[in-house]
Amino acid sequence: MDNSPTLYQGQFGPYTIDAQDRRGVVVYRSGLMVAALAFALGTALALGWPQNPLAVQAISLLYTLFWLALGLSLATIHIYLVPLHRLLQGFWLAGGLASLAIAHRVDQPFAATVIAYPQTLWGIGFTFAALTGIFFKEAFCFNRFETKLLTPLVPLVLLGHLFGLLSTPVLSGLMALWALLFVVFALRKAFQPLDPDIGDKSVFEYLKGNVDTASVS
Repeated sequence: MDNSPTLYQGQFGPYTIDAQDRRGVVVYRSGLMVAALAFALGTALALGWPQNPLAVQAISLLYTLFWLALGLSLATIHIYLVPLHRLLQGFWLAGGLASLAIAHRVDQPFAATVIAYPQTLWGIGFTFAALTGIFFKEAFCFNRFETKLLTPLVPLVLLGHLFGLLSTPVLSGLMALWALLFVVFALRKAFQPLDPDIGDKSVFEYLKGNVDTASVS
């Protein structure tokens, strides 16, 4: 990681990206990598050993790791629109609270509950709405093919399970595709230059100034 400050000309004036900015991007990408690997491993266990008690328990732990890592990424992601950033964080928190309630109120493993009772997605689905927001942001900002596929794929899988629109083989195939593309996305992010992830800091300052002015007036 380059620690030297770099001066850029932004839309609303010059700005500098320094080592602290870049560390934030590293944390963001690390969260994505952990979340992607946890999700992929959990998906592999669910598809390969769906009835194995140890696998089912492991899936629940991997989901917790996925959720925590996703929260870390949402805390450090750079999004120009603060209300949208807060909305995604709110979705993540709502999904986590719903997951916690389901895990403690039902006597069977969390993963088995979600499979047996698709209506649980009305709560935990907020977590994946937050994830979809990241995919959409990355598709819009960096034009990545995997995030263009993941943005519609995630709601398709969730709604397909929720309303019973997809057969088990189709649902399994889409889940495997989701896991694969998520890992591809995280790996490609690891080799992308850091500074573009930070964005135009002059836009952040401009928007912040407008918000401060509006609050005073």
